[in-house]
Amino acid sequence: MNRIAFFARLPGSSPAPRRRPRRRLPAVLAALCLPLAGLTGLAGPAWLSGTASAGEPAAGTHAAADWTTMFRDDFDGASGTGLDTADWLYDTGTSYPGGAANWGTGEIETSTDSTENVYQDGSGHLVIKPIRDASGHWTSGRVETQRTDFAAPAGGQMQLSASLKQPDPANGLGYWPAFWAMGADARPAGATNWPSIGELDIMEDVNALSQRSTTFHCGQWAGECHDPDGISSGLQACDGCQTGYHTYSVIVDRRDTAAEQLRFYLDGVQTFAVNQNEVSDATWKAAVDHGYFAIFDVAIGGSYPDKVCGCTSPGADITSGAGMSVDWFSAEISQS
Repeated sequence: MNRIAFFARLPGSSPAPRRRPRRRLPAVLAALCLPLAGLTGLAGPAWLSGTASAGEPAAGTHAAADWTTMFRDDFDGASGTGLDTADWLYDTGTSYPGGAANWGTGEIETSTDSTENVYQDGSGHLVIKPIRDASGHWTSGRVETQRTDFAAPAGGQMQLSASLKQPDPANGLGYWPAFWAMGADARPAGATNWPSIGELDIMEDVNALSQRSTTFHCGQWAGECHDPDGISSGLQACDGCQTGYHTYSVIVDRRDTAAEQLRFYLDGVQTFAVNQNEVSDATWKAAVDHGYFAIFDVAIGGSYPDKVCGCTSPGADITSGAGMSVDWFSAEISQS
């Protein structure tokens, strides 16, 4: 699911629940990534190359970088209101119709469209809040953009970005917040064609560790993309990500259509990349060269939290009601 972590059953297969790798990118290598990207012409929009930014990009930098906004939401609705359903789609229940149970990941919450779980706070934020009732049942929220056409043009680039604050529960064993995107063809098929249609996990954290991982899912189950784990950064340090807003981004770069690339950023610093030549050409094109829709959700329990803790989550003392807060979301394209 989510985020990354979306699992769907492939025809004729009986895969195990999705698991996440826990590989760490060495700190020295991570620190070198951005300077090398700048030297080789792989830098993102101008605002990405500056110092860490937790809010809006600096005025005028998008125009200078020739980026055009396709869609943006600043979540400026009145306190306690839901999202505009012309722009956002609520996922409800525990799976897509006809899709894998528990969103394919073993998470235990039920997604709702209630403003108890998904609401605007009146201060310019979307909040997705998981809640446990007196009987121990969890509800939460999962929302998708109505638009599925966020795509990099041939010879150009596409960027998905959000400024968000991760949940900060006192006891967070089992929390699983995410910001991610799936290929447009997932929607009419209930994601039963996953992972071939592509998934970009831009931000995932588990168990309230104040970390984050980024992952690319593609191809076939247990194939060249190593799914269900995918091609992943593994969990990386994300200092202050539970106490402040940070900007998480992915750029799909098709400027050289024979050497395309995915680049992931935290506060303007490149933290991970996947190159086209890491998989077959057909697999890459099927997963990357098309439209996407974006997703925000907070799951409770499931394969990723369980793998990281080496236990079964959520913990008995897990805190209810710690929400993920999203300041803004944007999708942009550049023709060059």
